[in-house]
Amino acid sequence: MAEEQLDNEENPFDEETWAQLPELLDHLSEPVHLIVWGDQTAAQRDKQAAVLCHTLADHFDKIQCQMLPRRINYDYWPVIGVMGGTQEDWQDLGVRLIGLPDGYQMTSFITAIQAVAFRGSTSEALTRIQLAKLKEDVRLEVFVAADNEAGAMMTHPLFNMAVVSPYVRTFMVMADQFTTAVARYSINYLPHTVINGRVHIEGVVDEETILRHMAKALGKQ
Repeated sequence: MAEEQLDNEENPFDEETWAQLPELLDHLSEPVHLIVWGDQTAAQRDKQAAVLCHTLADHFDKIQCQMLPRRINYDYWPVIGVMGGTQEDWQDLGVRLIGLPDGYQMTSFITAIQAVAFRGSTSEALTRIQLAKLKEDVRLEVFVAADNEAGAMMTHPLFNMAVVSPYVRTFMVMADQFTTAVARYSINYLPHTVINGRVHIEGVVDEETILRHMAKALGKQ
């Protein structure tokens, strides 16, 4: 990692987090390509997301970044896609962050990068076995907020599941930035996970519970 320090205006990370990043990101096993979909000229959050991702790409060898225009198939922006591989040859592993990661969700952002770089290796063995049997698409939406510390605990297994299975896609949604998304699902407590738009999980639960709710969403229970 480059040794130079950034001043507060340039660095989107607080001093404590920035000091911890080398330990977390200097030794990623596989490269990670960050794609930011947004409009830097129209929205401050889009611009901040671009700065956030470019800052990591500029300082960590295994991370690259690319800015692309907004896409009509997303309702909210910015969207950060955490891809495996390089800008020239990347693989979509189904990991998305909707909105600008902030507060405790900076931890979730780093967790997403690690999940992709290490190919979900911290998933429990039983989880990997169960996901290997999956043959139907699963959409996991986890709603969190900047001040929601527990949210960072719930995003970890959900990001891993997306990386482990080609049928799973995980979307972390910053609920405090998109109140219409919260209203759509009548969410009163964070973190809140919605599976395939119909099965809900409140709070932090273990991987076995997530898998059980996933089976329910697929009509397997």
